[in-house]
Amino acid sequence: MKKIIIPTLLLLLSMSVMGQSSRPAFKPGEWLKFRIHYGILNASYATLHLTSENLDNIPVYHVVGKGKTTGFASIFFKVDDTYESYFGQKHGKPYKFIRKIDEGGYTKDIEIEFDYDKDKAILIDNKNDTKKNIAIHDGIQDLISASYFLRSNYNLEEFEVGESIDLDMLFDDDGVFRFQLKYLGKEILRTKYGKVECLKFRPLVQSGRVFKEKESLTLWVSNDWNKIPIRIKADLAVGSLKADLDGYNGLKNQFKIIMD
Repeated sequence: MKKIIIPTLLLLLSMSVMGQSSRPAFKPGEWLKFRIHYGILNASYATLHLTSENLDNIPVYHVVGKGKTTGFASIFFKVDDTYESYFGQKHGKPYKFIRKIDEGGYTKDIEIEFDYDKDKAILIDNKNDTKKNIAIHDGIQDLISASYFLRSNYNLEEFEVGESIDLDMLFDDDGVFRFQLKYLGKEILRTKYGKVECLKFRPLVQSGRVFKEKESLTLWVSNDWNKIPIRIKADLAVGSLKADLDGYNGLKNQFKIIMD
């Protein structure tokens, strides 16, 4: 559970899928905050902040994702996670990924450097002082860069209800895994900002110890040019999680809210 839930939530919280390349969906300075509930508990907050930098003379976007338990929930399970991704501004390919986590005493301190000339990624485990080479291909993504790649490269008008996207990702020493996202259609949600028309998706996950079923996760993103996450629900083997958009700043486009 410690190894799966937090990374999955961070991926989905950063997920703003089906953008259209003719109009950018994000810009440097974008900041998103999410409030995560476990059952009736306000379990934690997560934030995502996008900036523009240069990495080895390559113009990149730098995203920092943070997740932390608060209040009563932190007594039972303390989480303090940081994820970072550096990916190319032109093509969206990741160049560097950082994962530093502390989840109830379970810790990791990992960096991944992507070398496309040699078709490999170098996984550096700072905690155990080890390095490992992992074979990759030119279309690989990391946990965070994947969402921004999807916003920039897929057009919703070309999709039908029930159609899915497959994407290869790398974020840990478990190697490359296949992420799949199924489009379910449109739905209007009531939020703290008012009613928002959303695009609804079903990320397919492995059922068993953490999730009740293969289709236990649901994601809603705003049906506007930003495609920011509005809500996530997860039915777990024990209990349920819900994450709602709780704050935003620096959006590229106007946040579309339905007026009553």
